[in-house]
Amino acid sequence: MNKRQKMTIAAMVAAAVLFAGGVLGWERNSGASHGEPAHEAPPAAAAHDEAIPFTDAQIAAADIQLRTAGAARLETFVRLPGEVKLNEDRTAHVTPRVDGIVQEVQANLGQQVRKGDLLAVVASADVSEQRSALAAAEKRAALAHSVYESEKKLWEDKVSARQDYLKAEQEWQETAIAVQNARQKLVALGAAGSGRGAFNRLEIRAPFDGMIVDKHIAVGEAVGAETKIFTVTDLRQVWAEVVVPAKDLEIVRVGTEAVLHSAASDAAVKGKVSFVSAMIGEQTRAARARVVLDNPKLAWRPGLFVDVDVVTGSAVVPVAVEKEALQVLNGAQVVFQRVKEGFRPAPVTVGRSDGKLVEITAGLRKDAQYAAAHSFTIKAEQGKGADAHED
Repeated sequence: MNKRQKMTIAAMVAAAVLFAGGVLGWERNSGASHGEPAHEAPPAAAAHDEAIPFTDAQIAAADIQLRTAGAARLETFVRLPGEVKLNEDRTAHVTPRVDGIVQEVQANLGQQVRKGDLLAVVASADVSEQRSALAAAEKRAALAHSVYESEKKLWEDKVSARQDYLKAEQEWQETAIAVQNARQKLVALGAAGSGRGAFNRLEIRAPFDGMIVDKHIAVGEAVGAETKIFTVTDLRQVWAEVVVPAKDLEIVRVGTEAVLHSAASDAAVKGKVSFVSAMIGEQTRAARARVVLDNPKLAWRPGLFVDVDVVTGSAVVPVAVEKEALQVLNGAQVVFQRVKEGFRPAPVTVGRSDGKLVEITAGLRKDAQYAAAHSFTIKAEQGKGADAHED
């Protein structure tokens, strides 16, 4: 190898050493610019840990509700759509049971009625004939009883034969049966106890306490025996019809507790599943279930859409906060913890929820005081502070 070749090789080695040193230096500077090591928090994140000033007067003015984080029992649930329906076990479609002409209408749509209240009066030829038959049967029975008493006395005085006495007794008993039969026919027509006035008068009365939710009757109108002239229902207890997908049928069972939420307001009420259909709809591929709920104030009106939360289980969690306390700050969920200066955004990790309370698995300790209702006011104030700092 001559001298020139040796100089060329030495130059190439020197260039390679310089290049390698430059690459290593660039990587070192690049790592420093990206905030290494990785466990150090970025400056922006550190800025979020700063307390947001809030005085007691400001808290009161903003109506911020302070709560204390602590243990709570959470109920897990599956939410299903539903609709409030009439309780069919307490709903009656009132019919005249005979043909006739309406003479009086005493009840109006939406009226609360008591059992036995007069709803309407119908003039019916069928009722008139039945009452006439009852009156004739009663007269025959009275006459037969008189003959029986007379024959009985003659037989006791040994004036007439025993056979005449027994025949009179049989005739009296037959007429008594005829009277009872005529009365039962009037009971079947709903005409028992309403025989005041004309024989054709049929008084239609409320079958139980409830509200008139449907009415199809007017004075002078001809009605048939099966005409639905009134619908009376007891709204103090209603049903919620629930649509249950096939995948949830193992969860929704008779006796399972449920919570109904109104789609029109914040109202909620508890009930229990009383029925689950054994069949699945061909079109919907879902089954029907029913939740019975008490409705003493008549707030749950039939036709109202509801969300039905069917409870699937329950558990006690060590730390929970109200759902309203959770806010999103720069893409992370936080709870504004009360500190001496005001509030500090505490990044949290959430777990289970029952719709009102949320489990906190990390980020907030038990017995910590936090902002619940109207905590969004603190978030808005934090945003103002951030804008002012950038300016």
